[in-house]
This record gives sequence, C-alpha cells and structure tokens, in this order.
Amino acid sequence: MNAQNVAHCEISPRFKGRMLAALFLVTIVAGIIAQMFIGDRLIDLNDAARTAANIAANRTLYRFAFTLYMIEMVSQIVWTLMMYDLLKPVSRSVARTAAVVGLIGCGIKMVARLFFYAPLLVTSSPAFSGIGEGELQALSLVLLRLNDHGAAIAVVFFGCESILEGWLIVKSRFLPRFLGVFSIAGGVGWATFMWPPLGYSLFTAIALVALVGSLLMIGWLFVKGVDERRWLEQVQESAASIWR
Repeated sequence: MNAQNVAHCEISPRFKGRMLAALFLVTIVAGIIAQMFIGDRLIDLNDAARTAANIAANRTLYRFAFTLYMIEMVSQIVWTLMMYDLLKPVSRSVARTAAVVGLIGCGIKMVARLFFYAPLLVTSSPAFSGIGEGELQALSLVLLRLNDHGAAIAVVFFGCESILEGWLIVKSRFLPRFLGVFSIAGGVGWATFMWPPLGYSLFTAIALVALVGSLLMIGWLFVKGVDERRWLEQVQESAASIWR
C-alpha cells in the first residue's frame, strides 16, 4: 500500500488531529464545568444534610451536571478510538492496548456517574418513602462518595493510557516529542491513584500538569496539526513490518 492509496482510504491525518483536539476540548470543558462549577459547589462529602439541601434546591442544575458528564464520556470514548487510529502506525499493539485500557476507564467512570445521579432518585422515589430523612441523606452521601472513588479508580486507567500514548507520541515522527513527555508525566500522576491517599494528596499538582499537557496537545493539533508526510511514511513502514 503506497502513500497515495492510504491518502484515498483514510481521513486526512491533519483533519483527524483537529477532530481530536475538538473532542479533547469538549471532554475537558464539560468535565470541569460539571465537577468544579456545579458538583463541588453543591456537594459536601462531609455534610449529608447540606448536600441534600443543595441538591433539592438545584435539581435542574444537578441534572445538567449529569448531562455534562455524559457529554464528557461520549467525547472521551470517541477521542480514545480516534487516538488509536492516529497512533497505530507507530505500534499497533501498544496503541490497541492504550485504547482498551482507556475504554475500560471510561466504562468505570460511566458506572460511577450512576452513583452521582442516584441521590435524585433516592430523594424522590416512593420506594424510599418509609425511610427517614436523615437516613436518606446519609444514603445519598454514601452514593456520592462511591461516585467520587469510582472516578478515582477510572483515572488510574486513564493514567496508564496516557503513559502508553505518550510513549507512542515520543516514538512517532509526526507529533513533537514534548507532547509525549507531558502525556507520560500526567499519566504517571494519575497512576498515583493506585494508592488513593497519595493521589488525593497530590491531586492539585497532578491536575495542573495534566491540564497544561492537555492544552498544549489541543493547541498543537489545532494550530500545527499532524505532519501528514511523516505520518504516511510511518504507515508505510508499519505495513511492511511484521512487528505490529
């Protein structure tokens, strides 16, 4: 398969890179708004009564946060699959592993978001009408803590995905190595959630490094994009190699 045939069969890698940038941006913005500007303002994981009162007074806003989380997850799933497609010329097996690990993380996080939505059901369903208000508030808080810890488990998988994708970017010839270095650094940070007390204690620093790396990736893909000639060269080399 020569470069011309590949060009006819594939979406332009430069356009693909810009699609990736757009998806990455949607993922980050939706997640930040849902978490920082809505969830963190309504939820106090140490105060069941206050959290229940905040949710009851802002049910529509709370549902909107859940919708944003779903937009985040859909964007991240599509982004993960497209990233595999972009990076597979470097190493199909490593790119596939990164995609599988990332999709597992997305699955875990989506299940965790069910616990985020659950307090709306607990406080409004007739099935819980015989339970006291204090008990319902306590149950809601437990569900929200499960959401929080479920998301923490998911970022371990995202961290491993980022490390693998960072390695692929460093080895690629169509994206700059510094993007791969930031991806690896952010991935190592998220992987510290394998020991949750460590991950939570370092969260601010980890999030800052990951955000800087993400913004650099988005900016590069939007402005410079993928080097199409080098990407096609690497596709040809990959097709001719038995080590896939």
